[in-house]
Amino acid sequence: MQIKNFKVNEGLKELTQHRTVELPMACYETTIQQNIHGYIPLHWHEEIQFVLIQKGEAVFQINEERIEVRKGEGLFINSGCLHMAEDEKQTGCVYICLNVSPHFLLSQELFTTYVTPYIQATNLPYVYIDAKELWGRNIIDAMLKIKQLLERKPQYFEIDINIQLTFIWKNLLFNRFQPEYVQKEMVKSQRMRQMLSFIHLHYAEKITLEDIARAGQLSRSECCRYFKRILKTTPLNYVIDYRIQQSLALLQQEESNVTEVAYQVGFNSTSYFIEKFRKLMNMTPLAYKKYKMEDGTDRGAICTNLLNESVYFGTNTKKFF
Repeated sequence: MQIKNFKVNEGLKELTQHRTVELPMACYETTIQQNIHGYIPLHWHEEIQFVLIQKGEAVFQINEERIEVRKGEGLFINSGCLHMAEDEKQTGCVYICLNVSPHFLLSQELFTTYVTPYIQATNLPYVYIDAKELWGRNIIDAMLKIKQLLERKPQYFEIDINIQLTFIWKNLLFNRFQPEYVQKEMVKSQRMRQMLSFIHLHYAEKITLEDIARAGQLSRSECCRYFKRILKTTPLNYVIDYRIQQSLALLQQEESNVTEVAYQVGFNSTSYFIEKFRKLMNMTPLAYKKYKMEDGTDRGAICTNLLNESVYFGTNTKKFF
């Protein structure tokens, strides 16, 4: 199984370029368990996103809400919304992901009226796409047609894709979208991003609750409420978990050792780093390093060795839920 590293910047914006050579959009398959974290981490992007589950099921978190999506069902995730995905039941979930620049949906003359109000709406972080409804079936069929057009690239396929995207957007507007804009909700989202950005920039340094709260222009108690409500964890636990996630790539470097990595990601105690790493990853840092160093050899032998050490990779990874 190919392990992929999902990269975001300090502000949680995904760094992947969602486009083809010809078009400001991308369509690809995602297997959740192939990510280095075992799940798709919290992120956002300017593109709107359509998801269609092909195998298994997944739990998506969009802003503060969680939704379970099963095989044959879909999801629309709005531009700029924080979201993540997890294969909570270990179903081997695979989904089609269609990311589209909002400016590619309609012509410039129609964009202000039929796109802008909806991608800026604070009450529409996502829309569940029900395949049992006609509008939902229409969207899913159009997504599959777009995937096929991108794979085969027949003559004028760019025009055909644009037609399908317009059809998808029209179905959403006619059936689900009632846009509202609440300034308070926008401010809340901005403050959460500011606090997360501060953590991602300074995780290797000493960070206090006061530091995080100050970054979001909040009191300590309100800061804790934000993290509990949106990420289902505490600010300082998030810091610890983020440090562990950052240690994964460092541990894969052949010359690295556990103590050096612990200090590089902000821990001031190797034993504490090992304790927290084991709790999050269900294996020690050394076992993880051994696993990655031996990656590409006999997987059965590796897994047997790790199980003998009473550790197992990737089956019970902690999430920021």
